[in-house]
Amino acid sequence: MSEQDLRAPSPTGTSAAAPPPAGASPAAAPSTGTSATGTSATGAGKVVDAGDEGYRKSLKTRHVNMIAIGGAIGTGLFLGAGGRLHNAGPSLAIAYAVCGFFAFMVVRALGELVLHRPSSGSFVSYSREFMGEKGAYVAGWMHFLNWGTTGIVDITAIALYLHYWKAFTTIPQWVLALVALTVVLTVNLVSVRFFGEFEFWASIVKVAALVVFLLIGIGLLVTGHKVGGYASGPGLMFDHGGIFPKGVLPMLVVIQGVVFAYASTELVGVAAGETENPEKIMPKAINSIVWRILLFYVGSVVLLAMLLPYNVYQDGVSPFVTVLSKLGVPAAGDVMNLIVLTAALSSLNSGLYSTGRILRSLGAAGSAPRFTTRMSKHQVPYGGILMTSAVCVLGVGLNAWVPKDAFEIVLNLAAIAILATWAMIMVSHLLFVRACERGELTRPSYRLPGSPVTEIVTLAFLAAVVVLMWFDYDGEGHRTVLAIPVIVAALVIGWFCVRRRVNAAAENGGGAGSGDGSVTGRS
Repeated sequence: MSEQDLRAPSPTGTSAAAPPPAGASPAAAPSTGTSATGTSATGAGKVVDAGDEGYRKSLKTRHVNMIAIGGAIGTGLFLGAGGRLHNAGPSLAIAYAVCGFFAFMVVRALGELVLHRPSSGSFVSYSREFMGEKGAYVAGWMHFLNWGTTGIVDITAIALYLHYWKAFTTIPQWVLALVALTVVLTVNLVSVRFFGEFEFWASIVKVAALVVFLLIGIGLLVTGHKVGGYASGPGLMFDHGGIFPKGVLPMLVVIQGVVFAYASTELVGVAAGETENPEKIMPKAINSIVWRILLFYVGSVVLLAMLLPYNVYQDGVSPFVTVLSKLGVPAAGDVMNLIVLTAALSSLNSGLYSTGRILRSLGAAGSAPRFTTRMSKHQVPYGGILMTSAVCVLGVGLNAWVPKDAFEIVLNLAAIAILATWAMIMVSHLLFVRACERGELTRPSYRLPGSPVTEIVTLAFLAAVVVLMWFDYDGEGHRTVLAIPVIVAALVIGWFCVRRRVNAAAENGGGAGSGDGSVTGRS
């Protein structure tokens, strides 16, 4: 799909006036400009997404801060790092640092778009504003694919964590996955405030656990205490093959899974639509991602590599549990396993939250089934949440069919969707900057540094990850890339199925609302 196609006017052939620069009078606004189905420009030059209507501003500063902190700490680190450390060795820290840098660039670009116009539709709404409804359609459904498959990963991880305890080993993995999904679905449907509280405390648990582990690990290094019979210290990394024990290629191959570890960072942009004063909250929350990446991801991997040889860690077993179990501390492994279980539940909860809002933005413009626009009396978009849960149920079946392979089968598929979502964010930001350069919009003071070079380099990195997946012949990466034509075909077929509904939404004003709540009927 070309950029020209994505930026084409709405199916009705009409377009709204482009918003004027901040501080300019309405008369100074250009007479024509870019717009799309599902959004409208008000008389004051403010673009409004109909999918944003009806939400409560219930998320407080503490909620958003902890959502931002906890968003980058999940199963990708707690569970996935074990297998990746086994395959790539200490070089995994380099992979986390590189991917973390680009993840921060993506969320920083999203942060600037949020300050331009907060929206619960987040990058879907921005794709619609700058690329048209086709762009919003691609961004939204790839995000749905991302979190639908991530939900399967999460419930699989939850079942694996529970099997760590003997009391649950006799229970089939698929049963545990189904119970987990039911519990989290119930939590998510209550209210956005309840979601915020859940994420707040879950994030505190995850952060506190990692801080304690880092302190314990540093203490072991300082005292020279042996872990599992191995003398801990920097020399441990070099005595077992060095930083690249199996060469550079294994590190490049695991990057596809490392990208998955940062998948939740964009969640903070979705939360902005239900937050009071996002202009003050979002910059601080987003900037904190830098030290989180350095401390929690890079720091944790370096510490793990200095406590035990890389080949001691195992796929499917949390590396933190491995270390604490080797220490022989009573119940230490059980405590850490409980914490990583909390992380998986938090990730699943976040996925249901974000897809509910994204699907509602799509539904308001006709790109998703009508029921996804439905809201409960507590202002929860339950239609989209239930739709994502239905996909997770397929994951329950996957756990019943191939319990040993369920995690890896969907992990790389989620990575492809993440790459697409991040690419849409960067393209939207690039088009936003171009609109600002034309004088149609004004960039906020909080900006993505190095634009437009940053966007281009980030897009090149995302494309390189896909190439690396192609050469992953021993894992699921190669087969996942082969699935890309199928995904593209599904998107094309889906667009032809919904475009009449998109046209109707544009003509009837169902996808576009003005600032005063009226319907414009224009896109």
